[in-house]
Amino acid sequence: MLKHNRSMRHTLSLAVSAILLSTSAWASHGAESHAKETSEAGTNAHRDFVFNVSPTGYPPYVIISENDEYSGIIWDVVERISTQLGYQVIPRKIPRKRVNQMLVDGYIDATYRAIEWTEEPERFVFTLPITRVRENFFKTVDSEFEFEEPEDIAGHTIVTHLGFHYPALEPIFAAERAQRFDVTKHKDMLQFLLHGEQFHAAVMDQAVGQWIMSQNGWSDQLEVVGDPISDFGFRLMLRQDWSEFATAFNEELTRMKDSGEISKIERRYR
Repeated sequence: MLKHNRSMRHTLSLAVSAILLSTSAWASHGAESHAKETSEAGTNAHRDFVFNVSPTGYPPYVIISENDEYSGIIWDVVERISTQLGYQVIPRKIPRKRVNQMLVDGYIDATYRAIEWTEEPERFVFTLPITRVRENFFKTVDSEFEFEEPEDIAGHTIVTHLGFHYPALEPIFAAERAQRFDVTKHKDMLQFLLHGEQFHAAVMDQAVGQWIMSQNGWSDQLEVVGDPISDFGFRLMLRQDWSEFATAFNEELTRMKDSGEISKIERRYR
């Protein structure tokens, strides 16, 4: 009887040990699987690149079609490099005044911006310039307006963009030796110039002006005059926690510049 009980206890002990080992193995496997799933979920959550495109875009840098299809110099470069790095670009139409705060709050990951246009730029990370933004004067082809230095605008009325600041020209405007006529849309700026005899020139981004001219058949009526009054790098502006992405972006951007791909994209929209 005693021998029988010992045999039963031994058998029960072996069974319990087997159950414990099985449970332990299952728990370990489950934990590893859960950790793997969590890790993969976390990785996938960071594969989207949420990019501000502005409510109406900014042709030819970001162009939004009626069907919400995207193109343009900045868009094409950002999409190509982001895809190369394993990210999907998710566009968001954010008004200019809300961009910085929504970037800080994490609603978007990046926008396109020149450092010189940014308040407290140290709060953000900027990539290398994707392309250049150069502001030039535009005039009608039969106009006698010429520009070599800021003083040349004295005595003239210049069509300008509402809210835009032109450091090289501000002293002349401030002294009222030249007048600025503010307009809210770039296309309207050129239309005022075309149809208002009181306006002598308009000042705007060269690429933007030339894009509008080509899209509206005005290339034989308007022309760029003089050298640029400004020259800024158009970059990606990101949150500080995207610094590694910015570094990888810069590496691929440099490769595209060296290969001539960036120039090819720029020519497509000019």
